[in-house]
Amino acid sequence: MVPPTVLGCQLEMPAKTAILSSQPSIEFRGVTYSVAGSAAHAIVSDVALAVSRGETLVLLGRSGSGKTTLLRLINRLLSPTAGQVLVEGRATAEWDVIRLRRAIGYVIQDAGLFPHFTVTENVGLVPSLEKWEPERVAARVSELLTLVGLEPPAEFASRRPRELSGGQRQRVGVARALAADPPILLMDEPFGALDPVTRAELQREFSALARRLSKTIVFVTHDVREALLLASRIVLLEKGRIVCIATPQEFLRVDHPEVRAFAASLLAVPGAPA
Repeated sequence: MVPPTVLGCQLEMPAKTAILSSQPSIEFRGVTYSVAGSAAHAIVSDVALAVSRGETLVLLGRSGSGKTTLLRLINRLLSPTAGQVLVEGRATAEWDVIRLRRAIGYVIQDAGLFPHFTVTENVGLVPSLEKWEPERVAARVSELLTLVGLEPPAEFASRRPRELSGGQRQRVGVARALAADPPILLMDEPFGALDPVTRAELQREFSALARRLSKTIVFVTHDVREALLLASRIVLLEKGRIVCIATPQEFLRVDHPEVRAFAASLLAVPGAPA
């Protein structure tokens, strides 16, 4: 059955009409998550969604809409109360949790770097845990620092996070997430704490990097401008449910109250009367 759409936007539907691709990298099948184990306390409800390989899927929504909860269900920081989350065709419950997490890069706001580690130690953490040879780790760290714009790598390799700017820490966070070359990258409002100029610079750089690497990326934001810039598809959440899925080109044309609310935020003028 073809799901109902409005100008290319797929509206919320039951789990049995899940959005499927031929070989999804990540799939939610009727997923509910509740802190109290009751549907009445669900943070996300009956989510059906497939993320295609190589796409950048942006989870957009207000605070409390369930964006970060969905992200954490992918790498099993949380486990669904009902339904299944599949990664590379296997339910997350069937994965060894350490193998699962090492196969998924994870970037959070303000990078989450280990403060007592150098840049080299932070970026090379997972390869070292995977028993890479030291020479291979060093080469990978240098390659990634160049890739994320921290050049020359030798200038940054021995620094600790406190010796970096906010934008530099986020670049190190992205490099660390990519270090073991995982097929999936999760990003939870990674640029949210940065000043507007640095944020815009990193958004542009990340957009180019995502196209170059062709990884499956799930990106959480409440900023519609960021979603429109970075996404191949936007998934809009409201109160724990998917209310719309659309490409950036289609999103602002959708006739849905929550879409209109986000579209209106693009028109807000600082200093103008409410």
